[in-house]
Amino acid sequence: MPRIADDEIERLKKEVPLETLVAASGVELRKAGADLVGRCPFHDDREPSLVVSPGKNLWHCLGACGAGGSTIDWVMRSKGVSFRHAVELLRAGQGASALDGPAPVRSTVRRLPSPVANDAGDSEALAQVVEFYHSTLLASPDALAYLRSRRIDNPDAVEVFRLGHANRTLAYRLPNRQTKPGAEARGRLQRLGVLRESGHEHLNGCVVVPVFEPSGTVVEMYGRKLDWDPRTGQPAHLYLPGPHRGAWNEEGLAGGEVVICESLIDALSFWCAGFRNVTAAYGTAGFGDDHRAAFARHGVTRALIAYDHDQAGDAAAEKLAAELMTSGIECLRVVFPYGADANDVAVGTEDARRELGHYLAQARWMGAGPPSARAHDVAVAGPVPSLAAELPSPLPTAPAVIAAHDELVIETGARRWRVRHIPKAPTPGALRVNLMVGTGDRFHVDTVDL
Repeated sequence: MPRIADDEIERLKKEVPLETLVAASGVELRKAGADLVGRCPFHDDREPSLVVSPGKNLWHCLGACGAGGSTIDWVMRSKGVSFRHAVELLRAGQGASALDGPAPVRSTVRRLPSPVANDAGDSEALAQVVEFYHSTLLASPDALAYLRSRRIDNPDAVEVFRLGHANRTLAYRLPNRQTKPGAEARGRLQRLGVLRESGHEHLNGCVVVPVFEPSGTVVEMYGRKLDWDPRTGQPAHLYLPGPHRGAWNEEGLAGGEVVICESLIDALSFWCAGFRNVTAAYGTAGFGDDHRAAFARHGVTRALIAYDHDQAGDAAAEKLAAELMTSGIECLRVVFPYGADANDVAVGTEDARRELGHYLAQARWMGAGPPSARAHDVAVAGPVPSLAAELPSPLPTAPAVIAAHDELVIETGARRWRVRHIPKAPTPGALRVNLMVGTGDRFHVDTVDL
């Protein structure tokens, strides 16, 4: 579990008034010089032996129990909760209100509101977990730093895909397992795979990427360990138990052309660099029936397979291409430096869009014969490959016009113009086209709002 930052602990110790917490526990305090004194609630205190020092925000019992410490220690002792639970109470700003009344034994009542409603159905419960993890990520410096280190901290991506962080606080926020609501909530989340049989969070310590159906229903969650150490034997990648479900970023398939990555982190790298028609398999063997159904539903005709360039990735790319091409989908292989993946490329450059676009532009045709006329252009809402060597030579001097259902191509001299997505209107009253012009190995791509 990620460690709570030292500066956060010190802030809670200094900024939360200890006097207010003590008074909320039912202790009557009176002035004694610079300090306050009262009867200690942690033992049978006949004479006031509890000393509270407002200037230092510390407390100490001079009597039988000898307890003392900071605001966090007071919450732990008075409510019988763990260190982390006490921190969560103070973080939530519920210091006084949540601690009303003394309880020097371990409490069975969770003082923070549960993020999962007791009457929630399965789909709603998963959605509430995703929203809780999303809010946790936004408040987690470690998780946000991890996203920055992987160049996937685009605010739009964080918001659109509801990226999250699992750090065990979900379990702290659920009702106690010894109560009926707590047992029911935990049983439901165990059945859904969010909690393990032990009660621990399945994706604990992970940045979480949920997968949604077009309707908005959560069907899968992927977790990537922040502090993964291969020596521990723990997996770096986790999913909800059971078969993989859903196609991540299904709306990106609508243009008929798609970049397929091996992992969700790689796909996010493309998306954050501006290539929005991207999806991900769930590992080398993770292209499943939901992907196939989504491709058919959106009429995908061309795929750029951007799997890792290693033995496993290359073999998986060849296998996937063979399958897709039997379905009439043209396939090209995006070849990164050996041993690298899309995220490695994005992290290793100052201009991720330009660098990833370069590899897309050099994508190799994977068919047995020559590419079709449509495979001369691989349009992915960004830089595209120039396959000038495969065009007729010499190029015609008079304009040659090729019209298709969603594009117009004009070849004149050494230049080739292509306008795509002519009939598409993303929003009512709007018209946007993808415009590319190229000559030789040089090209420019832009999106124009008309």
